[in-house]
Amino acid sequence: MKQLSDVKLSTLDLVPVRADGNAAQSLHNSLDLAQHVEKYGYTRFWVAEHHNMDGIASSATAVLLGYLAGGTSTIRVGSGGVMLPNHAPLIIAEQFGTLESLYPGRIDLGLGRAPGSDQMTARALRRERSGSADDFPEDVAELMRYLGPRTPDQRIIAMPGTGTNVPVWLLGSSLFSAQLAGERGLPYAFASHFAPRYMHEAIRIYRNHFKPSAVLDKPYVMLGVPLVAADTDEQADYLATSVYQRILALMRGQSLVQRPPVESMNGLWLPHEKEAVGDFLGLAMVGGPQKIRAKLQVLIEQTQADELIFTSDLYEHSDRLHSYELLAQVMKG
Repeated sequence: MKQLSDVKLSTLDLVPVRADGNAAQSLHNSLDLAQHVEKYGYTRFWVAEHHNMDGIASSATAVLLGYLAGGTSTIRVGSGGVMLPNHAPLIIAEQFGTLESLYPGRIDLGLGRAPGSDQMTARALRRERSGSADDFPEDVAELMRYLGPRTPDQRIIAMPGTGTNVPVWLLGSSLFSAQLAGERGLPYAFASHFAPRYMHEAIRIYRNHFKPSAVLDKPYVMLGVPLVAADTDEQADYLATSVYQRILALMRGQSLVQRPPVESMNGLWLPHEKEAVGDFLGLAMVGGPQKIRAKLQVLIEQTQADELIFTSDLYEHSDRLHSYELLAQVMKG
């Protein structure tokens, strides 16, 4: 049975924009956070592709990864993830091939099959491309060919990209990518930080369908986990109200800019909205070190996950830094 100290520890940064802030501040904070968790031995630092969302500044994912990799030295940086239906596979192979050429051995390419936006935005991104989530298996295979060794009859190459073998992960919030990742023998990251309901089933499907590959000889599972760690349970509950307000805004189709914490959510949400936010954050680790340690031990016992990737969407940057610092201490026991 795995212990907490056996599980790798990583960070997913949503590059949040505060109500009184701007994108530049958020991008600089992202690098500061990457440097901070690197000091505490975190394995990787990922950012995700989102579009048309005023509270998330990571839309130009590959560009941001170059900034993050250039400002760090040991931590792996990557996409959690690139939404492949938005892009021609060759473009992504060239972008990540360039990153791998500049920062060898430190780049991850996590791929998702959702557009990461609404349908109108998806059309604006693709224009004349007919990309769709249905093409995902073929697009993944094409992308991996571009990143793999060049073959004698290969007429289109990614330069940079060919021969870089950038590690590819499949990401999912449903069951489709779990099966595909298993069949392809790829590492799998489940988005349990916002879709915890399907977590156990997705892990089961992935492991049951896993076939050893040149990449992996056995399944490798990473789980997304929301994090609000503070010195006391009471302080964590207070800080978590920023997260609740953001999820509530997402559900209502409102602005996603970060809002400061409040003493009480009473009057800010209706009973059914409170329940929906609770479902969304079903896996959230909210509390002081002791409470978080106990909850993490249960999660590892139930899932036997190989790695956990935490997102801490707090209003004050200093609170986010402290949250990841406390988590590192908890995981090391």
